[in-house]
Amino acid sequence: MTYGFGIIGTGMIAHFHAKAIEAIPNAKLVGCFNQTAARAEKFAEETGCKAYTSLDDLLADPQIQVITICTPSGAHLEPALAAIQAGKHILIEKPLEITLERCDRVIQAAEKAGVKLGCILPSRFSEANLALKSAIVSGRFGKLTLGDTYVKWWRTQQYYDGGGWRGTWALDGGGAYMNQAIHNVDLLLWFMGDVAQVCGLTSTLAHDRIEVEDVGTAIVKFKSGALGTLEATTSAWPGLLKKTEIHGTQGSAIVEQDDILMWEFADAQPDDASIREHFARKTGNTGGAADPKAISFRGHQLQFENFLTAIKTGGQPAVDGREGRKSVELILAIYESARTGRRIDLG
Repeated sequence: MTYGFGIIGTGMIAHFHAKAIEAIPNAKLVGCFNQTAARAEKFAEETGCKAYTSLDDLLADPQIQVITICTPSGAHLEPALAAIQAGKHILIEKPLEITLERCDRVIQAAEKAGVKLGCILPSRFSEANLALKSAIVSGRFGKLTLGDTYVKWWRTQQYYDGGGWRGTWALDGGGAYMNQAIHNVDLLLWFMGDVAQVCGLTSTLAHDRIEVEDVGTAIVKFKSGALGTLEATTSAWPGLLKKTEIHGTQGSAIVEQDDILMWEFADAQPDDASIREHFARKTGNTGGAADPKAISFRGHQLQFENFLTAIKTGGQPAVDGREGRKSVELILAIYESARTGRRIDLG
C-alpha cells in the first residue's frame, strides 16, 4: 500500500518533510495547506503536490491517510485536532505543543479516535544514538552516574526577525531549549530515563526583540539517582556540533552530532573497535549548528518509515505522543525553575 501524505504549514521544515516522503517507496505527498494561499501554491509547485485552499478540503481527501503538521510550535493543537477528527494519522514537528495541557489534548484525542500520533524527534534514529541506546539497555555502562548534553548553536538576529513567530512565548513556546535543544533533551531522557528534579537558569544575551532565552543551563537529578546537565544556546558563534556524554561505573561514551568521539567500557568487546572506526568523524554534517537549513532529511525519513510500519502493524511508533510530551515537560520545568529560582520536582 502507498500512503498518501498531506502537509499543514509550508515553511522551512515542510521542505524536509517533502524530501523524506519522496524518498520512501510506499509514500506519496498528495497535498498541502497554508493559511496564506500563495505560500501553499509555491510549495505545491516546488514539490509536485496539490495546494488546497481550505484545511477542510485537505482533510476530506480520501487519498491522504497521514498528516504532518509543520505550523509554528504554538499552533499545532488546532490542525492536529481537526486531522484527528477527520480520521487521519498525524506526525507533529517538535515540540508536540508548547504547554502540557495542549499536549494532553492532542494525545487524548488521538487515543480516543484510534489514530496513530507521532512527534518528530529524528535524532533517536541516528545510527550513533541507536548504538549508544543499545549499549545502555544491555548494561554495558554499569550503573549510570552522569548524563550531559550540550547544544551550543548560533542564530543571527535576522533569523529571529525573519519569522514573526520566532522568539515569542505564544508561538515558539520558548527559545534555545524549546526550539533548538529539544532534540537533545529528548535524547537525554531516552538514554537516562525520567527526571525527578531540575534546577535551571536562562538569559537573553545576544539577540534583540525576542521574548525567550538564547542561553540556558540546567542541572537535573534523574529518578535513577544519576545526575546530569543540559546546556542550550543560540548565542555561541560560530555554532558548535551538538554533543551528548553518558557515563557510568563501567563505561563512558561521547556522541558529537552523529560521530562517536569516545566509546570505552570495562568489559571490552570485539566489536568495540569497529564501532569506534565506523562512527569516527564520518558525517561532516553540521546539523544546523549555525544554519537551520543545514540539516539532513534522513532522520525524518527513518522516523516516517517507522510511523508507517506502526500504522501497518497496529503497533506504536517509536516516538508517540506520550514520548513527545516528556521533553516539553522537562523544558517547561527548566523555565519554571529559572523564573522562580526554585528546584522543580517532576512527575
